[in-house]
Amino acid sequence: MAFTLITANRNYSSWSLRPWVLMKALSIPFTDRIEPFTKPSNYEEFRAFSPTGQVPVLLDGEATVWDSLGIALYLADRHEGFWPADPAARAFAQSAAAEMHGGFSALRNDCPMNVGVRVTPRPMREALVRDVTRVREIFEQGLARFGGPWLAGERFTVLDAFYAPVAYRVRTYGLDVGKGQAWVDRVIAHPAMLEWEAAALAEAWREVSHEEELASSGAITADYRTA
Repeated sequence: MAFTLITANRNYSSWSLRPWVLMKALSIPFTDRIEPFTKPSNYEEFRAFSPTGQVPVLLDGEATVWDSLGIALYLADRHEGFWPADPAARAFAQSAAAEMHGGFSALRNDCPMNVGVRVTPRPMREALVRDVTRVREIFEQGLARFGGPWLAGERFTVLDAFYAPVAYRVRTYGLDVGKGQAWVDRVIAHPAMLEWEAAALAEAWREVSHEEELASSGAITADYRTA
């Protein structure tokens, strides 16, 4: 039975982007269902299809799989190529993906994802400096150890999908990721990412709390959203 992937707004939803771009990049067919954020909390509405009241959610017949990491693990059990074959690269990819899933709270809070804008950020808090420094380390270590062009070697894997929202944040806020910028440029140019970005720029949804969060992060210098 075909998969259905439920995600939210293309501009805002970094958690949605991860499984979406992963399935697109690895050519896993799915029905694309969007449930947009319409207010600060959509918990009650999203509970109709998500046990946590959040997105993303993967539907596979009678199975409901929630959380971006849960979805990645579920799919990796059923398809090849989600993790690197090389043991060292696989260990690095799994560790770094788990680190992104559970950490980087300052990066998430201070630099909310909004694909369509560019921002001159406020002076960075120490916690954000640490997060950006750690992201740079992961990018540079992955590229140096495994030869690129992706973070764990020659193939796009779960690791690249989990850091894909960070690539948009790097671009939006002008964050310095050193030699990792080569990966940022590459992943933003991936056909799946270009498809996501085109939808983000065209969507008309604006959710007040997300827009306020963006405005508090710094001065908006450009807005490429066309709707």
